[in-house]
Amino acid sequence: MNKATKPQFKIGSFIPRNHILLAPMAGVTDMPFRVQCARKGAGLTYTEMISAKGMVYNDKKTKQLTQTHPVETPCTVQLFGSEPDIMAKAAALFNDRQDIAVIDLNMGCPAPKIVKNHEGCALMLNEKLAAEIIKAVVRASKKPVTVKFRKGYDRYNAVEFAKMAEDAGAKAVSVHGRTRDQFYSGKADWEVIARVKEAVSIPVIGNGDVFCPEHAMQMLDVTGCDAVMVGRGAQGNPWIFQKILHYIYRGELLPDPTGFEKYQVIREHYQMMIEAKGEERAVKEMRKHLAWYLKGIPGAARIRSEVFALSSSEQVLLLIEQHLCNGTR
Repeated sequence: MNKATKPQFKIGSFIPRNHILLAPMAGVTDMPFRVQCARKGAGLTYTEMISAKGMVYNDKKTKQLTQTHPVETPCTVQLFGSEPDIMAKAAALFNDRQDIAVIDLNMGCPAPKIVKNHEGCALMLNEKLAAEIIKAVVRASKKPVTVKFRKGYDRYNAVEFAKMAEDAGAKAVSVHGRTRDQFYSGKADWEVIARVKEAVSIPVIGNGDVFCPEHAMQMLDVTGCDAVMVGRGAQGNPWIFQKILHYIYRGELLPDPTGFEKYQVIREHYQMMIEAKGEERAVKEMRKHLAWYLKGIPGAARIRSEVFALSSSEQVLLLIEQHLCNGTR
């Protein structure tokens, strides 16, 4: 494999740190997790999807989701909603925030509670409304606006949707190679990402089934996309970003992190969760992350059951240290 040269990836006038990005994931990409990914090389991080109505009506929990950390900034806020005026007002609230570089519009979420409100991927069934939303946000926002969507809802219309988004003023699009009906099952269709890339002149970000450095390189080669967005492949594995970058630019595969290296990241992640959300909530929310971090470890199922029975972070971290470090550093 020939080593790649570093491309310049731009979203409007904004230049991310590199072109390997952390995907927005509801219930996953909160600030503590994004920091771990940024430290390990993610070129741009995305918040969880943020309710435009929640922002406009000054909902405290919604605003907390937009909290950022200097390690990751400037980053991207992803908004969801179906009312152009509300979406525009929400985007305008970030105009003077220096920690936010990009406004991303969620038009790909497959969750039933989202699509039943004509939000997320449901907007792929209504290109006229989607265009109105994008145009309204572009007018209101001082930040470049991007759109994330899927191959389609129940049919393939990603190319037409991408053209519409470009015409409406989007500065980049992210394409997940599955329809809404597929959710996350089956195989992501990278060919549709390639067809979108051929159809528009704005940057195209590929998303779907990137779980290792080889996958990222293959996506870039197969689709010609400008950037790769890593979602589930980063769960419990923030190291994937530095591994991908090393593989692309140096042609080498980095080794997996040691048990102690994993423990160090888990401990920092846990401590940041406690600071951001308090002990009780942190213990509960870290359980899913710990399950991902422990994946592939001998006896992982037993360790998970032990961890889930504990109610204090101190006990959890002690148990994790015992299993991962084995007295070595």
